[in-house]
Parts: sequence; structure tokens; C-alpha cells
Amino acid sequence: MAILIDDPRWPAHGRVWAHLVSDSNLGELHEFARAHDIPVRGFDLDHYDVPEQIHAQLVAAGAEHVSGHELVRRLIASGLRVTARERRAQT
Repeated sequence: MAILIDDPRWPAHGRVWAHLVSDSNLGELHEFARAHDIPVRGFDLDHYDVPEQIHAQLVAAGAEHVSGHELVRRLIASGLRVTARERRAQT
């Protein structure tokens, strides 16, 4: 079980964001997010969006820094990935 974080490279709202995921279960992801004061509003069905300002802090706390490709590959392998089609159906 691991918490994974990719590079902050997604611009929005005047910041650059990274993705934080679990490679095994959402409970683990939510627990890690709570422990590091990541707001629930940052959760997007299978990941948290986190600003680059806390990236190093999350890695120091145990999040495994991986490439975006590796993050998606492991998220898919976990069975937790929410596809674009599923995401659109949620709205």
C-alpha cells in the first residue's frame, strides 16, 4: 500500500497542482489527506488535487513521488481509477 504523488504541473486557480492517490484503497488516501490538512473539497473521485506549495511536505511525510504516467498506471491497476466517462456521469 502506498500513497503516490505526481509532479505539480496542472495550472488552475492561480496555482499549479499535483495529484495524490492511493494504490490500494480510498480509506488510506482520505486518512493521509486528513492527517496533512488537505481539504475534502480537493477530492475528485479517485484523487486529491494538491498545490505545489505542499508537494515537498507530502513527500517528506511518506508520499511516493512518481511520474504522472506511473501514477495513472498504478491507479488503474488498483481498480480505483475513475474514467473520464464515469466522471462525466457523476455530474
